[in-house]
Amino acid sequence: MNSRIKGFLQLCRPANLPTAAADILAGLTLAGFFVNDQFLTLNKSWLLILSSILLYAGGVVFNDVFDFELDKIERAERPLPSGLVKYKEAVCFGLILIIIGISTSFLVGVICGYIALVLTLLILVYDSYSKKFSFLGPLNMGLCRGCNLLLGISIFGEFNNIEYVIIPIIYIAAITMVSQGEVHGKNKRNILLAGGLYSTVILLLVYFNTTKAIMTLTSYLFLVIFVLAIGIPLLRAYRHNIPVNIMKAVKAGVISIILLDAVIAVTFSNVIIGLLVLLLLPISMGLSKAFAVT
Repeated sequence: MNSRIKGFLQLCRPANLPTAAADILAGLTLAGFFVNDQFLTLNKSWLLILSSILLYAGGVVFNDVFDFELDKIERAERPLPSGLVKYKEAVCFGLILIIIGISTSFLVGVICGYIALVLTLLILVYDSYSKKFSFLGPLNMGLCRGCNLLLGISIFGEFNNIEYVIIPIIYIAAITMVSQGEVHGKNKRNILLAGGLYSTVILLLVYFNTTKAIMTLTSYLFLVIFVLAIGIPLLRAYRHNIPVNIMKAVKAGVISIILLDAVIAVTFSNVIIGLLVLLLLPISMGLSKAFAVT
């Protein structure tokens, strides 16, 4: 692959993009979208998935844009500080991704478009300001992911099962908290707090799923896989609190968003849709071998 093309792709964090699609699929199930197997036909749901992916990609591009000076010191191998992609090129690239992402949401519906605008604002606030703070940063990032789930829920211009939005907010806040030690290590306190937040996510997931739908054996199986996928790396990062283990815990947490969404999807639709979401996992894992997750 051409090094310049790979540089632009790296700015987008390709391994993370399937997680954005998974959020939309989970949101669609919460909206009751799959009741009549509508996903199998050409419709605006595909536009919503594309919008989410583009907004996520644009957001992580601007994350590197705002971190340009810091990355010169801490992560000189990244595309911008290494000179592989020029600063102005990255700004233009990020803007194009975001503009197309917002426009695509408006093609689905006005409500979806407004949610995309709010999501973009939250993304840019995180990239430029809130990530510098130990509490505000994780909260802001969680709000971004919650808004992304809401984007899927809003496919019909309604907000069914909106309480589920709290789950990605807490979950992503936990991951962001862990990631604050991935450069220097020594963040056991953050890992303990993240473990508490993960536990809260699991409890809320079970509570909502059992009160709003029916947890089948398949739902519980997906849930167990999710718990193991996030729990084992987090425990290792706590026991051996070094950057490499922390980065692995963050990577596992990010990729496992797909598993979290699959639990929701299989509970509110059927095994086929749950497996469809789950299929995004090997794609994300495969891409993570070629491109950095954080």
